[in-house]
Amino acid sequence: MPVHPILNDTLVHGLPPTPDEARKWCSLLESGEILYFPRTPVPIPAEDTTFLLGQQQTGSNLHKNIAYKPGRDKLSGVDSQSTSQQEATRLHQIMRRYSTAVARYLSGFLAPYNQRWQLDYASYRPFEEQGRDLPMHRRNDLLHTDAFPTRPTHGWRILRFFHNIHPARTRDWMVTEPFAHLVDQFAPARIPLPTPENAFRRAGKKLAQAAGLGKALPQLKRTPYDEFMMQLHNTMKEDSEFQRNCPKEHFSFAPGSSWMVYTETVPHAVLAGQFALEQTILVDPNAATNPDSAPLAILEKRVGARLA
Repeated sequence: MPVHPILNDTLVHGLPPTPDEARKWCSLLESGEILYFPRTPVPIPAEDTTFLLGQQQTGSNLHKNIAYKPGRDKLSGVDSQSTSQQEATRLHQIMRRYSTAVARYLSGFLAPYNQRWQLDYASYRPFEEQGRDLPMHRRNDLLHTDAFPTRPTHGWRILRFFHNIHPARTRDWMVTEPFAHLVDQFAPARIPLPTPENAFRRAGKKLAQAAGLGKALPQLKRTPYDEFMMQLHNTMKEDSEFQRNCPKEHFSFAPGSSWMVYTETVPHAVLAGQFALEQTILVDPNAATNPDSAPLAILEKRVGARLA
């Protein structure tokens, strides 16, 4: 069963777990389980929730989500046609508070990582996922492992904390077997296994970035690991036979609940739901309780070389 409910009421109220409990939570996540909080441990003020539910983004194809970037304290993806400057400012403040609150909570809940992570984007997802019209590689309703086209992780793990703020509806997910069981279905038959970068290519990347091409060509920043994960993300979505026939489990996350999962490890799809918050954290794979469980370690073992 890949969903593990967190039912201890002291956790829900924000008290830190014991060292043994915290190590257990990290180990479950690393093995491909979803930690589920029936009642979120990061409550949002009622006035903030009311404001978020009232936001109407008209351009669902313009931006996939509203994103908050903690490192730059910047908000992007806001539809200027339907959002006033005052509303945008308040939305920025809410997202900043949410990002800070999640990071604060997880610093205790996942204490074995000793904050060996980078706080990545937080996002607000106001659109209905069921039937959403997006290009194939951006669709959420197809099973996929996460990889970021413009933000390569260099082997750091993608941990995501979700929060269903819809007042009445569940957020419906589907998952399949985790990365360690899945990768052999696609590599090397469908996707070549990654190969180590040679010194010439590394030098070329550095020269291109020094010349200012890095921002224009994000692939220059990718390691062989990132290239493979991006190909896997796209190939999984393109493979209709895999989407139809792979083993599946379905889960419905209740209103007011939260859950977290390593999304580069657990293939997932969002089938239905509206109004969700999410915070992404990039975790150093060397901080794991079981470093060998990371996709980077699994791939490096297969190719016998470092990939990031």
